Formats: sequence, structure tokens, C-alpha cells
Amino acid sequence: MIIGGDSIYKIKKGDTLQLIGARTGVYWWKIAKDNNIDTKKRLHPDQELRINTRKIVPVLIDNGIIINVPDRTLYSFRNSQLVRSFPVGMGLLTSKTSTSWKTPIGKFKVIAKEKDPTWHVPPSIQEEMELEGKEVITSIPPGPDNPLGRYAVKTSLPGIMIHATIKPASVNQYRSHGCIRVLPENMEKFFEEVEPNALGELLYMPVKAAVSNKGRVFLEVHKDFYSRIKNLNEETKMQLEKTGAANKVDWQKVEKVLKERSGIAEDVTL
Repeated sequence: MIIGGDSIYKIKKGDTLQLIGARTGVYWWKIAKDNNIDTKKRLHPDQELRINTRKIVPVLIDNGIIINVPDRTLYSFRNSQLVRSFPVGMGLLTSKTSTSWKTPIGKFKVIAKEKDPTWHVPPSIQEEMELEGKEVITSIPPGPDNPLGRYAVKTSLPGIMIHATIKPASVNQYRSHGCIRVLPENMEKFFEEVEPNALGELLYMPVKAAVSNKGRVFLEVHKDFYSRIKNLNEETKMQLEKTGAANKVDWQKVEKVLKERSGIAEDVTL
């Protein structure tokens, strides 16, 4: 399944490239490149940007949640239909402590939903606060300073939540301590829809390929941020072969997509 496509985004007051990337799920540098934006200059309100949001849904399921770490997107399914998808923030690559902040890969279940949650700071993050010379905080009550925002969904993965954020520009990036960060407006809708005991899975698919209804072959490549893939070129060939249309692709176009790794599903049809 291929979703999204070419769209026009009108810049709002206070927008930055990172914020626009968080809203659209597109790398900020890709937005700048496609619109010839000088990243050293401020954006102008009401300026219109051309943004391609085309993505390939990594897998199709009947009900539940799919989160693909490399494309930093959550996909929500109900009755075999994709009902919602939106950008998310993932875990940091490195940590100053012995604890890894990388978002884990694997299956999970929703075990609780909490509105206006209190954040009980994990010992590992308290350790980081101490190492950085900050005041060590054990909990933060509901309110504007709470990193979880107004809505949190707890999963069966230890310490991993899907939650809103007070740092919206960090969405669509790797800035969390492992949790899945969501823009407040998206999290509110997701919180209302997601059911207790809903099943989900965190995937790691930096390369996706699909054939459109019109027979066009699309390829989407992301940076292998957690370095989990041995050879991205071989992974690309494998994903294209899975579509059954590898003989219909222009390999020069494939090489270009592989080189840029823009995270946009591009047409590579011969």
C-alpha cells in the first residue's frame, strides 16, 4: 500500500523546518532541498512549500499498531483498514549511561492508557541527570513541564510508552530515551481510538518497495540509523525482488534513491 503524495504546506508563524518535518514526516533537509530554502534564513509566514509525503506502508494487518523505526511513522489499523498514520519520534542512538536509549524492536501490547499522567523518572534517566550536573528529579506532575504531555499509552515493552510531547520539533527525529513521541494533536486522536490490550509491533525496515495499482514500482529508502542492516544495497535488491517486479525497475533510478535515502517513496519503474 502506498499513501501520501505531493502536497502544498503553507508556513505558519513560528514554523521551523524541524517543526514542518515533524508535522509532515519528511526530513527537514529534504524539504529545504526541494524548495531551494536557505537554511540560515528564517521562514516567511504564508510562504508555500512543495512537500512529497509519499510512503509505503511496511506491512498490512487486520487490527493493531505498526511502528517502523527507520521511517519514524506509526500506522494504526482496524478491520483490515489503515485508519491513521502519523510521524513519531524515536530513541537516541547513543547514551551517556550504560542504558541504551534505542527504541526496541519487537511485538507489544497496550497495557494502560493515562490522561494527564505523572512522569515517574526512570533510574537510568536520573543517572543521566546526575552525570550532566542537573538536578535529579524523581517525578513530574501533570502540567506544561511534563515531557509526556497530556496523553500516554503504556506498552508491555519495559519502560516504553507512546506519548505526547512538549518538544514537538523532536518528532520525526531520534531524540527520545526510547519512547515513541507523538505531536499533541495526533496523540489526542490516537489516545481516543486505541483500545486496551491492542497488539502492536515495532519493526526495523529502512528499505520498502511496492507496486502501485497502475503497475508502477516504488522504492523508499531511509538511513540505517541504528546500523542493524549489514548491506543496504542487498536489502534493496531483496525488497524489490519480493514485489515480483524487479525486472521492471530502472537500476540507475534505484541507485539514486539509495544514495539520497530521503525516506520518500520514489518511482523507479523502467
